Amino acid sequence: MKKHETHSSGLLTRLGLFTSLMIVISAMVGSGVFKKIAPMSAEVGSSGLILLAWLVAGLITLFAAATNAEVAGLIAEPGGQYVYFQKMYGNGIAFLYGWSCFAVIQSASIASIAYVFSESVNSIFPLPHFNTEIEKINIFGIFYPLQSFGVKGLTIITILILTTINYFGVIFGGTVSNIFTLLKILGVALIIFLIFTFSDGSFANVNLTFENPQHNYQSPLGLFGAFFAAMLAAFWAYDGWNNIGYLGGEVKNAKRNIPIALYLGVIIVIIIYLIINFAFLYVIPVNEMINVYEKRDSIAAIEVLKRFLDYGGVLVVSIIIMVSTFATTNGTILASSRLYFAMSRDKLFFKRVGKCHQIFKTPSTSLIIQGIWASILVLSGSFDQLTDMLMFASFIFYGLGAFGVFVLRKKMKDIYRPYKVFGYPVIPAIAVIFFFSIFIITIIQSPRDAGIGLALMLLGIPFYLIWNYKKEFTKDK
Repeated sequence: MKKHETHSSGLLTRLGLFTSLMIVISAMVGSGVFKKIAPMSAEVGSSGLILLAWLVAGLITLFAAATNAEVAGLIAEPGGQYVYFQKMYGNGIAFLYGWSCFAVIQSASIASIAYVFSESVNSIFPLPHFNTEIEKINIFGIFYPLQSFGVKGLTIITILILTTINYFGVIFGGTVSNIFTLLKILGVALIIFLIFTFSDGSFANVNLTFENPQHNYQSPLGLFGAFFAAMLAAFWAYDGWNNIGYLGGEVKNAKRNIPIALYLGVIIVIIIYLIINFAFLYVIPVNEMINVYEKRDSIAAIEVLKRFLDYGGVLVVSIIIMVSTFATTNGTILASSRLYFAMSRDKLFFKRVGKCHQIFKTPSTSLIIQGIWASILVLSGSFDQLTDMLMFASFIFYGLGAFGVFVLRKKMKDIYRPYKVFGYPVIPAIAVIFFFSIFIITIIQSPRDAGIGLALMLLGIPFYLIWNYKKEFTKDK
């Protein structure tokens, strides 16, 4: 093996620009695009506001990616945002971010995306489930581990299979990501083609006016809060754009390729989301899409195709969704494991997690514990509950990441930047203000899910105190 192909951490530097771009796209286009339009409809009751929510969330994501690209052009190490936070704010904030990713953000993302994969299978081959009395068994009246147990069981199996694939090498995992990402893009294009060619939809269904006077807004903040809730759902679909940073030590010419992949990837996904959600509304108007939301374990995209295709057509679409969610789960597993690997090598996580497999050159132990915890989270809640928890936590760190550009402009002002964020300082400032605003609004509107997410985050503080003490004690000796 050539010397330049091995990073100082022991990981292989083998991923090119194309694979990096596929990882960015794959991390975003997963489950949300097929499912989230239904809860968004229930929140705002307006097709105009739904499309606006997708657009605004996409532009804010692009602003965040632009700021992240500048930092990625400065720092290219395994762990991505964790390492960026070290440079910006020190070990304390960096650890809290890494712990939050393990406890909620990335692990719940793996769990929820894989969950939609299993829901897609369930739409074709109904999976077994317990009777109503057993499904009602709960923990603290919040978690229902035995509800939809067939779907949850398949979800756990999927996570473990993909963890095993990535255990055997970054090239193997990257190749799987490339193949399935291309298939999912072709699949989304096929869905759009089928809708506008064969459905009896109508442009009249897509009413671009905003407020719906007949809609009952459930948010305590009225239309304003409902729109933010809709954007929260859209942000879930865009979430994952920064996963490529975790692979900084394995991307060739990372300081150039990661910023390019971030920009192109987010722009491509914004276009995809606007077109396909317009297509969904073209077939099913908002008032009927709300009924889709009220069905448990239903997927909006499948309900749309059922309107004009027979079982064979719906089967094809279900397979497309399965391919898409399978690819995104794989990409998230691949990228996220590098974060905990980096933390462990800094002596701020379990010691064995920093082990690089001697043969496969992968963070093998990190992959294993990530797979186990994500499987436990599958049992904890439904798809929407998991995504609401993780997005609450994500907004804190997206805001800190965007603000970090200002910090590094001061701390590392003399270091050459291959790329600088456009519109500085306005674009990073918009991202900072927006993320912290939606963080506060989420607390007001979903205090239970916000509380669970915050509790899981704060559980990391005792661990940090212990690991940091050991680290400092060892250094002093």
